[in-house]
Amino acid sequence: QVQLVESGGGLVQAGGSLRLSCGSSRSIFWIPAMGWYRQAPGKLRELVAEFGSGISTNYADSVKGRFAISKDIPKNTMYLQMNSLKPEDTAVYYCKASLNGMDYWGKGTLVTVSS
Repeated sequence: QVQLVESGGGLVQAGGSLRLSCGSSRSIFWIPAMGWYRQAPGKLRELVAEFGSGISTNYADSVKGRFAISKDIPKNTMYLQMNSLKPEDTAVYYCKASLNGMDYWGKGTLVTVSS
């Protein structure tokens, strides 16, 4: 099993930045797939950014060039640096880890971007 805890959300003005963190109870060195998702009110949960095979990364078109996913293996933590935030980035952000055919989710952290 993997427990995930997100942090770093909050209220920010448009154009501002936030860095989200996702702490894992298990060494992320052994977790082959991790990523960030978000869910805005009334919308489906969508992929924001993820680590693909090897060291590759994938981003939603809407965040390319503004968001960056990274991880610190010794700290068992994944990050999402969010710059040039827009009101449409407002959502609950979740981290996900996939291991041995199972998906694990955190409880999410709320990001609110004011115009």
